[in-house]
Amino acid sequence: MPKWFMPFAALTAVMFTASPLLIANADYESTMGLVQKVFYYYLPAAWVFLISAIVCGVASARFLVSGSPRQDRLAYAAAELTVLFGAIVLVTGPLWARKAWGVWWQWDVRLTSSLMGWMVAWAYLLVRKYGGPGSDKLAAGLALFGAANVPFIYISVNYWRTIHPATSVVPTLPVDMGTALWFCVACFILLFVLLLRLRVHLEEQRTKLDALFLSLDE
Repeated sequence: MPKWFMPFAALTAVMFTASPLLIANADYESTMGLVQKVFYYYLPAAWVFLISAIVCGVASARFLVSGSPRQDRLAYAAAELTVLFGAIVLVTGPLWARKAWGVWWQWDVRLTSSLMGWMVAWAYLLVRKYGGPGSDKLAAGLALFGAANVPFIYISVNYWRTIHPATSVVPTLPVDMGTALWFCVACFILLFVLLLRLRVHLEEQRTKLDALFLSLDE
């Protein structure tokens, strides 16, 4: 394990352990009650889902321009995390939506574009695994499309009719709700950085191991 792993992992674990205490102490929302507290994990997971898609897209663009294996490894790791955090969003979101809006799912702009972004990340991974020669560049093109979809997901609630509240709602949260939310955002960002660095490190070690095997065959 790299030296940075244990302190980073310990800090992330401590913060996630403390987060339920802040969530429990936050006021109940007047109409949804306890179910609303899913929001404190749902929204940070959604933001990290979008961040990971952007990281994947930017790293893919740099890979296409420079051919850097490191950027390719970063893009691959970010695509995996886009799938992971996207799955969290697509599971916790309907739990909140059922209580808030009376439906598990509705094909509004944000929900549909978020699902599409998650499917693009899955497509990236499938192309990399089964696409054969040249699949790295084809997958990079998919990542660029996924990154371009991120701003559309974010601003969709401001310009189209949707069941989601506008982006201006979050800054207006009461202090106790806002404190719990931003603490959870910090938790999820730390988790994302930890997993991303660990996954890139794993790919770097795998590359070195492959090179070692090839040298033995010569």
